[in-house]
Amino acid sequence: MAKLSQEDLLAQFEEMTLIELSEFVKAFEEKFDVTAAAAAPVVMAGGAGGAAAAEAPEEKDEFDVILTGAGDKKIQVIKVVRELTSLGLKEAKDLVDGAPKPVLEKVNKEAADKAKESLEGAGASVEVK
Repeated sequence: MAKLSQEDLLAQFEEMTLIELSEFVKAFEEKFDVTAAAAAPVVMAGGAGGAAAAEAPEEKDEFDVILTGAGDKKIQVIKVVRELTSLGLKEAKDLVDGAPKPVLEKVNKEAADKAKESLEGAGASVEVK
């Protein structure tokens, strides 16, 4: 199979309907066990994180931000989840309704702390692991 260039791929995506593109994204996420919103940070962190983990295995450099409860201001929490993850309204609402669930996975300490602060500011209860 010939390798397609970025331009060729974009041309193919331009011809797809939104439904076909949505189905492609879902299939891509399942095949590579990623989410479209987090694909780039995971790839970038994975390349650099491997070498750092080998040098200092006792120091944790990847954190998961877990939403444990929405609190009284569920709409505000949904808004913050959408800002942090680039999820659509329905997906963000489902995530908040299904708490406890991870909002961000395998992020650095600084990103995890900012996300926790934002979510708690909106009234959610959050845990960083």
